[in-house]
Amino acid sequence: MARKLKVFVVPAGFHDAYVAAPSRKAALAAWGSEHDLFARGIAQEVSDPALMAEPLAHPGEVIKRSRGTSAEQIAALPALPARAAKAAEDVPAERAKVRRGGAKRAASAPRKADPKPEPPPKPSSEALAAAEQALADLEGSYRAADAKLVARQRALDRERRDLDSQHDRESKALSTALAAERDRYDTAMARWRKGRGAG
Repeated sequence: MARKLKVFVVPAGFHDAYVAAPSRKAALAAWGSEHDLFARGIAQEVSDPALMAEPLAHPGEVIKRSRGTSAEQIAALPALPARAAKAAEDVPAERAKVRRGGAKRAASAPRKADPKPEPPPKPSSEALAAAEQALADLEGSYRAADAKLVARQRALDRERRDLDSQHDRESKALSTALAAERDRYDTAMARWRKGRGAG
């Protein structure tokens, strides 16, 4: 039986990326993420029926929806950094230097661009893979041990049934023999008592 689909969403630039999947893990795979975006509070489950309709109609497919109009998105952009604003203010001064004959000096001492910082290395997924493998190994060991216990329990149940059956048979046979022996003894005692009375 197929698992019930849920709808999840994660921000993607100026869009929201929706996907209908049976689990959070499946949603992360559909988005192509190696990180748990749910644990970081970035992704979440959707409960609004209006937002769920289209993703549920296309399970496993990432549906992107724009957040607001273009004007709203531009308005939401952060202000220029202080350095960029200052550089913009300095443009008229540089032009004034050129008009006063400062072009040669400016050309002889070009402004050095700030070196771009190296991008951080991509996080390693080895520890995550090792943790997932450890859990998978544990589950595999548990299932194997559980199967052995189930087999042993079945064997014990069979032994118990055989023991009970054997006990019932032997108990009936011994009970019959005991009853017969009691009858013989009672008869013999009656004769003995009768013989004593006659003497």
